[in-house]
Amino acid sequence: MESQNVIFAPTATDAKKFLTRTYLWMGLALLVSAAVAFFGASSGLILSFLVKTSGMGIFILCIAELVLVFGLTSSIRKISVGTASIMFVVYSALNGLTFSTIFFVYELNSIAICFVSSSLLFFAMALYGARTKSDLTSAGRYLTMALMGILIASLVNGLLYLFGAGSSMLDWLISIVAVVVFTGLTAYDSQKIMAAARKADSSDAYKKIAVIGALELYLDFINIFLYLLKLFGKRK
Repeated sequence: MESQNVIFAPTATDAKKFLTRTYLWMGLALLVSAAVAFFGASSGLILSFLVKTSGMGIFILCIAELVLVFGLTSSIRKISVGTASIMFVVYSALNGLTFSTIFFVYELNSIAICFVSSSLLFFAMALYGARTKSDLTSAGRYLTMALMGILIASLVNGLLYLFGAGSSMLDWLISIVAVVVFTGLTAYDSQKIMAAARKADSSDAYKKIAVIGALELYLDFINIFLYLLKLFGKRK
């Protein structure tokens, strides 16, 4: 009797589980960030941390966040699902601690309005990316290049501010471009996630891909929110 090789093809259930897992991870990360941000601001924890680190606290947090993100994305093939999940949650908590500073700069109702606006914009573009028949690969490449330009321009302008030569107009323009870029990246990343869902199975590899997808969407949303807040937020 001849033996036959059985190939288990991805199913609609696998795709649904993958998408559910991705968006649940993103939602959990946002919840963790919001909770930590509120606690950090209301308890005075972030202020105490900044004082103890002589104002270098935010810089230290940002470095820690970068290390976690690059560590997660570069080692995703080697680490376990549990490790990837823990790294993502820790990153979102550190982000929340950084975000707690916005409560000392902007009025609460202004933060709420920008958050709701960001949510609506993110949802619309995520839905577009998931439903559109157009291939957004080329747009994604251009948006990624634009993102590199934003990072460089922000770094240069930040250094200029240290010497009293920073441009508020450049800062304003960077924020506008950044909102456009991250809005576009939301659609692009959503389309990538949908493409991955069609091939997804129940393996650990796709569980880790779901974490990375959630990280990308989380970063898109957070940056839309922060740049909208920078443009339209009412300062105290």
